[in-house]
Amino acid sequence: MTIHVGIGGWTFAPWRGVFYPKGLPQARELAYAAEHLSSIEINGTFYRTQSPASFTKWASEVPKGFVFALKGPRYATHRKPLAEAGPSIERFLASGPLTLGDKLGPMLWQFAPFTKFDPDDFGAFLALLPAERDGRRLRHVVEARHPSFSDPRFIALLREHKVANAIVESDKHALAEDLTADFVYARLERAQADEATGYPKKDLDRWAKRIGEWAAGREPADAKRLSDKPAAKANTRDCFIYFISGAKERNPAAAMAMIERLGR
Repeated sequence: MTIHVGIGGWTFAPWRGVFYPKGLPQARELAYAAEHLSSIEINGTFYRTQSPASFTKWASEVPKGFVFALKGPRYATHRKPLAEAGPSIERFLASGPLTLGDKLGPMLWQFAPFTKFDPDDFGAFLALLPAERDGRRLRHVVEARHPSFSDPRFIALLREHKVANAIVESDKHALAEDLTADFVYARLERAQADEATGYPKKDLDRWAKRIGEWAAGREPADAKRLSDKPAAKANTRDCFIYFISGAKERNPAAAMAMIERLGR
């Protein structure tokens, strides 16, 4: 069982002089972030195809045990029908993410807010996500944002394909904490500008407790689920937790405060 806690990206001007020390060269920002966090979710892979050289460079700048989560390309998720996303998925996998080696974390497939739940089409998309490539296991996560995905059939499909449901705390849509894979992926989007650590202490404590439950293979007793069926039993679950959006300038502080609480 491992718990990784981090932020989205590492290049953000308001972090300079706040998270990053004044005068730190921008070329050193990834290495600095990796010294204080244990994961970063890369958003750039959503917008454009990267190169193997970029993935190799990023991997060389972070320590052992650090992992990158990668957003799958919008060309795969923002289309209709989803069942025809195969070439876009393959192009992404061929662009070099496996060169990250042990530093490759989950791949997040984030769907457009206007994409409605079509069980057949969505199931066909999930079937396109390979469980392994070149002998390396691949972990996939889905973030669905249209209200029509508030459907137990959505959870059943994720469990059938062993794809994780992104647990998203956001003002934009309801929280769904269903566990659908042997790992947990959460995106916490409510950092506040007037809180030095992004989240109030009580909220950080509450999330730390939930993460501890997930890591120990359990579900919180008050979990908000779409499905009446609990998750399959597990001894442990790897957890990937990201402070994203909200008052973005506070996200590094929130992630470090969470790491301190979890003791890792």
